[in-house]
Amino acid sequence: MTFPPFFRGFRCAIIFLTRIPVGGEGYKDDDWRWSTGWFPIIGLLIGILLSAIWWICTPALSAWVVAALAMGISQLITGGFHEDGLADTADALGGAYTTDKILVILKDSRVGAFGAMALFCILLLRSALWVELAQTIFIAITLSQCLSRVTPIWLMVSLPYVTRTEAAKSRLVTRAQVPQVAWATLSGGIALALSLSYNLVTAQQTLNILIAMLLSYGLCYWRFRARLGGITGDFLGASQQISECAILIGLAWTSAT
Repeated sequence: MTFPPFFRGFRCAIIFLTRIPVGGEGYKDDDWRWSTGWFPIIGLLIGILLSAIWWICTPALSAWVVAALAMGISQLITGGFHEDGLADTADALGGAYTTDKILVILKDSRVGAFGAMALFCILLLRSALWVELAQTIFIAITLSQCLSRVTPIWLMVSLPYVTRTEAAKSRLVTRAQVPQVAWATLSGGIALALSLSYNLVTAQQTLNILIAMLLSYGLCYWRFRARLGGITGDFLGASQQISECAILIGLAWTSAT
């Protein structure tokens, strides 16, 4: 039995975003395009797994130790996929002044000073926010993992993909269109609405999350358009990391007031 691209896209999303072996072969362009629509669901599943790890380890370990452990496991699950994009983006935008130089640095597998600083800051900030939100860690991790993967898809349809080689890893995936964006936004919206309806988040927290997502999108759109005229796979990974921390900050901000 052959499933339509909408359903095959789910497996493609797992293959693209994680290191989890799910098998399968012979995927078509439409399958990879539909994978983007499933990104928030994959993030939700990753968040549930990380929350379970936190819950299991919390009785025996301190919050900071559990945060470091969960952070390491998240890197194993995703292969540091988005973090790699953030590091490359920081190196390219921080160390280049021309379009050609930005593209050269993005293709360089080495991590420079800007990339190392960005990785240090983002991992430390995310760990600190997890500790800050330890009392509501399940919803904090699951929602931030889920909703942060909506932002890159918004960028896919609002900015052109500018990597010049047809062999680029993200070429097929980044050709999302309105149906994929609609499904990704709807699935993320359902997760947020259910969290609100079951009192897992407050109305103020929900508003903070939406503002964080819009600000993250607006910042990335403005910067990527100004510096390169569009997006690359690395830029999309960076946008997920920025959005995830922004969502966590929104939740922590509410908790502190």
